[in-house]
Amino acid sequence: MKNVDFLIAGSGLAGLTYAYKVAELFPDKKVCVLTKNKMKEANSHYAQGGIAAVIDKVTDSFESHIEDTHIAGAGLCKENVVEFVVREAPDRIFELIELGTPFDTKENGDLDLGLEGGHSHNRILHHKDSTGAAILNSLVRKVQKISNIEILEYCQVVDIIKQDESGECLGLYVILNGSDKVTPITSSLTLLATGGACQVYPSTTNPKIATGDGIAIASRAGADISHMEFIQFHPTSLFQPEISQVFLISEALRGAGAVLKNHEGREFMYDYDPRGPLAPRDIVARAIESEMRKTEQSYVYLDARHIVQEKLLAHFPNIYKRCLSRGIDLFSDMIPVVPAAHYTCGGIETDEFGQTSISRLFACGECAYTGLHGANRLASNSLLEALVFAHRAAQKSKILFESRIDTSSTFTNQYGELVLNDISQLAVNQLKQEVRQVAREYAGINRQKVGLAAAKVKLDGLEAKIKRLHKESPSWKSFELINLLVVAQLIVRDAFDRKESVGAHFISTEASLYINEESA
Repeated sequence: MKNVDFLIAGSGLAGLTYAYKVAELFPDKKVCVLTKNKMKEANSHYAQGGIAAVIDKVTDSFESHIEDTHIAGAGLCKENVVEFVVREAPDRIFELIELGTPFDTKENGDLDLGLEGGHSHNRILHHKDSTGAAILNSLVRKVQKISNIEILEYCQVVDIIKQDESGECLGLYVILNGSDKVTPITSSLTLLATGGACQVYPSTTNPKIATGDGIAIASRAGADISHMEFIQFHPTSLFQPEISQVFLISEALRGAGAVLKNHEGREFMYDYDPRGPLAPRDIVARAIESEMRKTEQSYVYLDARHIVQEKLLAHFPNIYKRCLSRGIDLFSDMIPVVPAAHYTCGGIETDEFGQTSISRLFACGECAYTGLHGANRLASNSLLEALVFAHRAAQKSKILFESRIDTSSTFTNQYGELVLNDISQLAVNQLKQEVRQVAREYAGINRQKVGLAAAKVKLDGLEAKIKRLHKESPSWKSFELINLLVVAQLIVRDAFDRKESVGAHFISTEASLYINEESA
């Protein structure tokens, strides 16, 4: 057993921000960060477009950003949360700048603010088309300089440790790198910053580690999980039917002037929304899927050929290189794009400081449901949410730690001497694909009540198989598979319970939705 003072699962923007803040507040205490892969492999790393904040108060305003967030969230955002996140944004941004984040600037030195779908003003801070990586690099440099932060890479979280009598969180059960045991790591305060769950779908922009582990273990521990039906599909991922983690084509490219066209070469977005290609993501994703069904094609096109070449290369070098590697020259070719699962708007419900319904357990970032996004996340609000809530969680943690739990608290080690093995990996992979197929077919962009009912039955059947396999051959991957199943069940549960179409949850009345199965 291992003991620390602050335990953090996840090394993305939320996890590392919280880590360095509590480490500086308590320089004599142990801060431990667990990562599922290497430290920089997180959803934050893949965020291309940027981070939203009202920096130019002459042409923009807090009120405008607040209104845009509510419109995208389809009326389901928490008003007080939107208010303080938007108003605290500039302070958090300037902290990143002090850490050395190289946001793009104009020739006069002012921050270069971009435009994305759903925003009424230019307010997106960015570093070319790799903003998440730039921010994460600055945070990694910061935490590596702090002596009381320990980073444990290649770990799998298994469950939450709860105090036997009070039910308070005492830490996490973890599979450490190279171990065949489940190790309890106890802590005074624990933060889940494990990212989203979009690997529950066969085609996603998320890395392979995004299997909803934090959401699943919090659910098993009895934490409140909310709004899991709101899975945001990014409208424009590069059409790559042969792989599961597809390449994101940033919304900022549409903000720079790129337009969506069908196979007839006709712009179609104004048929669906007066904002055209800059409508909120849920609208654009459904419009693209509608066009694919109408034309019986597996993708549509994003046309950036008319954008000035110097501007395109300066702001979107990675997109240009990735497309060129697949034989697509943005100066002469249109980009084949298709919606892909992108962001988990729901998750572990928290208060205004990231506290969950389980005492001494926090959640931040994509695994959390704070109320900021409502039914559909506004572009570039996710990195902002992670920053603001990690800061608030750290401030609250300072108060809680000073009255921390009695170190003599006891818990029953539910994993005891369990020995892990990997002899059933082929069976695990097969069952994983079956779970993902159910999610795609019944809980994708367009849903039907009858399909969601069928999905519940199918997932219940898979649960019996998965639990039997896990009992016979427990392993890192079988624990991950169980978490993926739990996430799928939560999505189907909440989607079935929500009767009306709103935001990222759309109930279709069409008899058949899946003309092009390979494009889902």
